[in-house]
Amino acid sequence: MSHERLHVDRPTTSSKLFAHTRWDALPALAGLFHLAFFLGMFRLYPHTPLWLMLILGFLYSLMVNANINGVGHNFIHNPFFRSPLLNHLFGVTQSIACCFSQTYYDAVHMQHHKGNSDRPNEDGETIDWLSIYRHGHDGEAENPWSYVFLSFFRDNPAAIARELRKRGKAELLWGNLELAAFAGTLFILFLLNWRYVIFFFLPFFYFGHCFSYLNGYFRHYGADPDKPIAWGVSSYGKLYNWLFFYNGYHAEHHFRPKVHWTKMEAFHQQIVDVQQREGVRVIKHAHMLGFLDPDLPKRSGSTDSSVATVDREV
Repeated sequence: MSHERLHVDRPTTSSKLFAHTRWDALPALAGLFHLAFFLGMFRLYPHTPLWLMLILGFLYSLMVNANINGVGHNFIHNPFFRSPLLNHLFGVTQSIACCFSQTYYDAVHMQHHKGNSDRPNEDGETIDWLSIYRHGHDGEAENPWSYVFLSFFRDNPAAIARELRKRGKAELLWGNLELAAFAGTLFILFLLNWRYVIFFFLPFFYFGHCFSYLNGYFRHYGADPDKPIAWGVSSYGKLYNWLFFYNGYHAEHHFRPKVHWTKMEAFHQQIVDVQQREGVRVIKHAHMLGFLDPDLPKRSGSTDSSVATVDREV
């Protein structure tokens, strides 16, 4: 099969609201539910037992992960609505729910696709700001736990703003409006109940983004950054892909990023023989639980003498 001659079906719809398919109502509603949950936690906090609030906080962390890697991710590649204004307004709701700018995320994610978790060049730089090799050593992936817990603090807003500026003033304006929207929301919540924001919300917000980085790490650990069809690691669990709107099909996504989430399973069937021949890595667990995979390649820091051979084979 020629990679260049692959035919990828694009969904079409007669809807005047949705750009690709009415099925995009599902991720759109999921994003709005996340926003409602975010606001609802604040409302419930003074009247709810601590044990229950801790459960809700943990659920919010999981929602941040699912939103970033499901709703927000698909929204970047295939914006849901025909109206540019409606897409921007939805981006604002996403930014408040996840407490980061959806437009800034767009710039970071596009950089991710330019580099596809590439290894550092001779100057120690990677194209992909999120590359699992960016802060590794000797061409190896970084330790997963430092990647998970430190990546949150490594974003460079100035570099992201420069990338947005290349797209035009409008994109930078919307990105900054989103930053102002979530920062303003948090400031109002802080004025109303500073203990909630400092001691409850911020820790769960941070853990939500850590879960997202954990997800991202195992979407690429064991992949081949030099082989386009194997740039990502896939996981095909039904429930996982329903909740994350088929982002589990990650090797397929990096191979053809514009494939709509409703077409991902069919696209996988179209290229599965090539994937198997080229050694695309597939794991049994959801990516966030990738460290439990029984065939996890060992890092070179291990004492196992067979590590180098395993890494080369993967």
